Amino acid sequence: MKKVCAITLLFAALLCLGSCGEYTSHYKAVAFVHSNESDSAFMNFYEFEGTMVFKLRNKDAKVLKYTAALESGEAEISYDCGEGKNVLCAVKAGDEFNSETALLPAGTLYIIVETAGKCRNGKFEFSLK
Repeated sequence: MKKVCAITLLFAALLCLGSCGEYTSHYKAVAFVHSNESDSAFMNFYEFEGTMVFKLRNKDAKVLKYTAALESGEAEISYDCGEGKNVLCAVKAGDEFNSETALLPAGTLYIIVETAGKCRNGKFEFSLK
C-alpha cells in the first residue's frame, strides 16, 4: 500500500511539473517544418490544425517583424509579453502580408498561432529587430 501511495504521489508531482508552461502547443500537421530560436521563429506547412506556441527572449525593447501567408483556412496570431494575450492579426485564405508591431517591453515573448479548423500551405515568420 505504501508503494502504491508513493508511486501515485510521484506521478502527480511529475504531472504538475510537466504542465507548468504558460502556453502549450497541440496540433495535427502534414509536411510541417518549424524552428524556435531566442530572437526568431518560423513555421511552414502543407496542412496544419491546432495551436503552435513560440517563445522568444526579448533582451531589449524591440520591434516584432512578422510575415504570414495562407492558401486556405483561417488562423489568428496572438502575442503575450507579460501583459496578457493580445491579438496581433488574423490571416485568412489567400492573405499574404509583411508587417511589424510597436516597441515591446524586454522579457519573454510568447507568439501563439491558432487555427480555426484545417489550414493549407501556410508560412509564418517572426523576428525581433
